[in-house]
Amino acid sequence: MRNIIWQVKSSFDILDIMQNKKILLVNLSKWRLWDINSKLLGMMLVSKIQMAAMRRDRIAKEDRSDFFLYIDEFQNYVTDSIESILSEARKYRLSLNIAHQYLWQLEQSDALTKSSLNLKQAIFWNVWTIMSYKIWPEDWEFMAKYFAPTFSDQDLVNMDKFKATMKLSVDNQPTIPFSVIPVNPYLVTWDDKLAKAFTELSRLKYWRDVTFVSKEIEYRIGSK
Repeated sequence: MRNIIWQVKSSFDILDIMQNKKILLVNLSKWRLWDINSKLLGMMLVSKIQMAAMRRDRIAKEDRSDFFLYIDEFQNYVTDSIESILSEARKYRLSLNIAHQYLWQLEQSDALTKSSLNLKQAIFWNVWTIMSYKIWPEDWEFMAKYFAPTFSDQDLVNMDKFKATMKLSVDNQPTIPFSVIPVNPYLVTWDDKLAKAFTELSRLKYWRDVTFVSKEIEYRIGSK
């Protein structure tokens, strides 16, 4: 963590990634970083992406490239600023794709940020495209309102695995809900050699040796 957040300059620029259609993959696994480190880095990245999106105010609307932000276990990586992102990101061509497991996660205070924001309210007031896999009985009463009358509460609870219901927003108008079978990642064939090649190219361009970074930090804080 020290080697990541104590460096003077980041090796990549979020605004550059947005404008030049680059891909940034961040592994925030709690099993590798531990819980508090994962949350801290995640919230820092979300804030940096928000600030980069807001900096697009200086860029002509027609020159703003679409940027898609995907956050899994979304409830772990947000602060009070997320409400601003949800309501204002569209005009800066920032598309949010957020996923979580059940609604109760969106109603809890966050011990790290001392935030008591009701995420459920912020999300459902601003998000118009919704996809739902099989849900728990505790959530059906709330979610059924979004998919009625096409799907009943029992349809949502008894959904087959790998299937989902979806409601789109097209030209700011909601569509009739429909069922979908998303791509199953467990059945996709990956090219391991190509993945390793991309990883090595990324390291050559953005990676810095940990020994050099550590010595640089120690020099700045006056350690011997």
